[in-house]
Amino acid sequence: MKRTALLFFLLSFLLTSMQLLALPAHAEDISVAVAANFTAPLKLIAAEFEKDSGHKVVASFGSTGKFYAQIKNGAPFEILLAADNETPSKLVKENVGTSASQFTYAVGKLVLWSAKPGLVDSTGSVLKKGDFAHLALADPKLAPYGAAAVQTLKALGILEALQPKIVTAESIAQAYQFVGSGNAELGFVALSQLRKDDKDGKLEGSSWLVPANLYSPIRQDAVILEPGKGKATVEALMKFLKGDKARAIIKSFGYDL
Repeated sequence: MKRTALLFFLLSFLLTSMQLLALPAHAEDISVAVAANFTAPLKLIAAEFEKDSGHKVVASFGSTGKFYAQIKNGAPFEILLAADNETPSKLVKENVGTSASQFTYAVGKLVLWSAKPGLVDSTGSVLKKGDFAHLALADPKLAPYGAAAVQTLKALGILEALQPKIVTAESIAQAYQFVGSGNAELGFVALSQLRKDDKDGKLEGSSWLVPANLYSPIRQDAVILEPGKGKATVEALMKFLKGDKARAIIKSFGYDL
């Protein structure tokens, strides 16, 4: 009996020890500022990263321009996943970001979208017809997708004509909400925002994938910020973003790599 009890105790101790060894020595939170267009992909990536590492991604979502201002004012973000490459480069020049860490994690695509089926045609000619009251786009001063929308309207020669109909959102997420709620009949959003509504290859409502030659490439860069410098957990997340699991998720939302 004693021998059986001893063996049971030893087996229980061994199993408990193995479970403890499987856990990270120090599970930590990683503070990440994330461009609004990357909300859905980052949530999936964060879940996979936490599953693999035990570390938790604490994400804040918003416009890249607002994050830049917050970071300059001392916000303790450890990583920035921007909607452009200019902002991370600027932070590196200002000694707030680390140059060796900066890389392009995704290349975004701009879409003209309406929640109403049939309103937006496959060539975007609805813009020139002007048969709508409101056109939503993100603030071009704060959001790269908003800047890309303005570039598109300029390239088509219709920016001035449509100016009275433009409703400016503070972020691409708010632009999507304006259109989704019907407060604007159509608007410029990120393709990634529509992919979560993808059913059998068809997007909800109606949309036009804006040709890439109408706007500057939306290269979205990641960079480690000063509060995250030298932290192994932060480096681990950046490495994970470059790995196969994260890249597969990013690609599934319509981004180029």
